[in-house]
Amino acid sequence: MSKKVVMFEFEKETKNSVRYKEVPGAGTAPIVGTLYVQKWFAGDSKSIEITIAKKTSWLAITLGAGHSFR
Repeated sequence: MSKKVVMFEFEKETKNSVRYKEVPGAGTAPIVGTLYVQKWFAGDSKSIEITIAKKTSWLAITLGAGHSFR
């Protein structure tokens, strides 16, 4: 299993969600690009990170929000 941590920064607030823009590593292309998270979960987080794990039969994503992940 291969895991990758992807960082996102606040981009825009919409009616019911918060849009985050991926911050790719130096010299790498974005993996996800744009991520929408529901406001009830995102709260006032200005940055979030997700962990993506590639498996042979499915893709697992762990989403974290808040200042404790920075």
